[in-house]
Amino acid sequence: MKGKGFWYPLDNAAKIFPAVTNDEVTCVFRISVILKHKVHIKSLFRAVRSLEKRFPYYRVTLKKGFFWYYLESSNLLTPLIFDYNVPCRKFEKDDLLMRVLAADNRISVEFSHLLADGGGAMEYFKVLLAQYFMHREIEVPADFQYMDPKGDPDPGEFEDDYNRFFKENIPVNSRRPKAYHIPFLLNQKPRFGVLSATIPLASLKEKAKEKGVNLTVYLTAVYLYAIQQIWENPAVNRRKKQTGKISIQIPVNLRNTYPSKTMRNFSLFVMPEIDPGLGHYTFDEIVKTVYHQLQLETDTRLINKIISRNVGSERKIIVRAIPLFIKDPILRINHRTMGSSQYSGVLSNLGRIHFPSQMFDHIESLMVIAPPPGKMIRVNCGMIGLNEKIVITFGNITYSRELEKNFFRFLTGEKIPVTITYNRNCHDECV
Repeated sequence: MKGKGFWYPLDNAAKIFPAVTNDEVTCVFRISVILKHKVHIKSLFRAVRSLEKRFPYYRVTLKKGFFWYYLESSNLLTPLIFDYNVPCRKFEKDDLLMRVLAADNRISVEFSHLLADGGGAMEYFKVLLAQYFMHREIEVPADFQYMDPKGDPDPGEFEDDYNRFFKENIPVNSRRPKAYHIPFLLNQKPRFGVLSATIPLASLKEKAKEKGVNLTVYLTAVYLYAIQQIWENPAVNRRKKQTGKISIQIPVNLRNTYPSKTMRNFSLFVMPEIDPGLGHYTFDEIVKTVYHQLQLETDTRLINKIISRNVGSERKIIVRAIPLFIKDPILRINHRTMGSSQYSGVLSNLGRIHFPSQMFDHIESLMVIAPPPGKMIRVNCGMIGLNEKIVITFGNITYSRELEKNFFRFLTGEKIPVTITYNRNCHDECV
């Protein structure tokens, strides 16, 4: 694959996306850094160009075969474009599936999930930022961990590790019941609004420690509690309410479980849940429920079971023999019935990035925007840690900001400072 031309099939996680992608459900996510200075375009341009050979698996376009889509190497250069502040736009046919954007003091990268997950994209972003700083003669200390921009790509970076770690003869995972979805009316096009808040890490850690859990468990519990408030709200039209459990989909980076070098997708989802039909859950009860469910669902044996289900189904001869024009409608139906119907919201945590002081002195903020949600989920959430801060970002396609208000009001009620740092197409009552 190091040659001038190559192709490879979509990984297991990516296979669904060509069938469900449209102008609104773009399957594109964004990572952004807000600098304390205006972006120097020439330095950024040099940084982007310096990485073309290091990440050849990101210089690919989507192609359509008879049985499956695949990715083919391209001579196109990584786009560096002006950021019009419309995040996560769809990639057009024959485009590369990632882009770099800049405006004022913000640098962003956007990736299609056809290409990579947040783990792979973040590694690219760290290298890009380090290269940009060096071109600006800003010191990048040796203790800042990032991939060597001058090194050769490791063959493992190309690999589909779902297939690599697939185990046969494991019982498949059971199907989940339908989940509750918030009933608020959709916004007018363009629907996607974004609200981002910055929270001191120490304050969140203190509250999580009081409950005896980590940050992911604590914030997932806040998310479930915020949706439960909507479910219980008498002002919400009962006819629009749905039955079902409240479930949050949380991507888990499998690179922390398996010895993987892949820069493609390598995540699975866990879905802690509560059943409000059984009665009201206190926050402490939700924390306890989430903690035990995440302990169970992140067990390696259960992860192997999920991989076995996902990869095993695509290996079946009957599935492989179905032409793509028949496969696409089936995949769309499966996505509705076995995908987004099974969870109420998404919480995507990219973890904590620590920048040395020489770099951090030039950085104001960092944020991640999850892919725009579809008409069933309607709201999603991404979070990332930056040194001693946590940045939480909600994406919303409805008129209502009730979920965001419930979430952040709970935190402020716990004496956790919340500062709104980014607000696009989101009304003032969000805060």
